[in-house]
Amino acid sequence: MSDTSYLAEGPRTAIRPFTPADADEFTARARESHELHRPWLFPPTDPDTYAAYAGVLIGDPSKAGFLVCERHAAGEEGREGGIAGFINVNNIVTGGFRCGALGYGVFAHAAGRGLMSEGLGLVLRYALGPLGLHRLEANIQPGNKASIALVRRAGFRLEGFSPDFLFIDGAWRDHERWAITAEMR
Repeated sequence: MSDTSYLAEGPRTAIRPFTPADADEFTARARESHELHRPWLFPPTDPDTYAAYAGVLIGDPSKAGFLVCERHAAGEEGREGGIAGFINVNNIVTGGFRCGALGYGVFAHAAGRGLMSEGLGLVLRYALGPLGLHRLEANIQPGNKASIALVRRAGFRLEGFSPDFLFIDGAWRDHERWAITAEMR
């Protein structure tokens, strides 16, 4: 994918929308990352599930899906780097609220390298800029220390605790509520 299709670029990553053509790479990365994602996340691992998942992100105006793509360093030959992770803005509400809820995941080959921190910064810049949102929320299970650290580094503030907030992996799970507004950036 050429960098002309990117919505925002940083030194090591860039973000772009999901496409149907990303199915093979995305699902392979999701399968490789099974252990990393459990018990927090269940991204699609086969083409049919990916098609339904990406189709909603592409076609539903209340959602915006972004692939975090690793970029090669200046002077490197060949195509741009692969998919490092994904960040989705769900439940987008416009009008006076102008808010969305984040969902995200890093793939195992990119974990611990700072790529998602940079990618989240790009998504924040895009969502709180051209997308026109004022506020983004991230609801995170208290035991998911890596996810909490990611939003904390990005400048989110802890706003509260929601018991039995989301149904994940067969049970209602408690979540911490983190948020950031355009003024906080």
